[in-house]
Amino acid sequence: MSAPTLQQRTAGLFDLTGTVAVVTGGGRGIGRSIAEGLAGFGAEVVLSGRNSAVLAATAEAMAAQGAKVWWQAADVSREEEVAALHAAVLERHGRTDVLVNNAGINPIYKAAETLTSEDWQPIIDINLGGVFHCCRHFGAAMVERKAGSIINISSVGGHVGLRKTLPYCAAKGGVELMTKSLAVDWAASGVRVNSIAPGFVETDLTAGMREHEQLSRRLLGQTPMGRFCGPDELIGAAVFLASAASAYVTGHSILVDGGWTAQ
Repeated sequence: MSAPTLQQRTAGLFDLTGTVAVVTGGGRGIGRSIAEGLAGFGAEVVLSGRNSAVLAATAEAMAAQGAKVWWQAADVSREEEVAALHAAVLERHGRTDVLVNNAGINPIYKAAETLTSEDWQPIIDINLGGVFHCCRHFGAAMVERKAGSIINISSVGGHVGLRKTLPYCAAKGGVELMTKSLAVDWAASGVRVNSIAPGFVETDLTAGMREHEQLSRRLLGQTPMGRFCGPDELIGAAVFLASAASAYVTGHSILVDGGWTAQ
């Protein structure tokens, strides 16, 4: 019997046909781009988020382009809503192959000494607690099945300190170490846990920051590539981590930051 050709060895390496992928915060921005990218490689996608109208519009747009997609609203800071989302996915598909924990809220730009508990808690509850809730419910089922890939969307703020964003950096730093801890815990069960840490991405949530001339100039000046990241530029990392191409990768953070943390 002849050895497989190069094409045979690599065919389907990034193919996600038949894969069930859940993307939180999937209605817009980074989450939408990742959801569209996964669908483009064959995954059946479940969108989740807090805004039903946004989710419905995104699902409709994706379906019009041939994607297999549906949505269910859920606030990831509320564990009962995450449990309901997981139950709905199980009822419809019987499993989850890929979980993308993207849901999050923007940082509050305040000096640390002026922060209040009201500033701190919502960011921690959603950006860190939400990831835990999703990993707890979806991840436990993956461990039972002995298969699955979890992709946590972190930030450069999970790797280096950013000025006046203490709650955000604390949450994203927590996500990075949660990723590593779960990767170690679940590796023997066939569940891979990785993160993607973007730099400053062009989305509607960062429009105000990008339109602030002085701030925008400073951020671009600190980014070696000299530009902001487009949301579609995160698709490659997500598809890699979701697919067989990363079968031996776990506990890793892919920095998509234009060289920010290389300095």
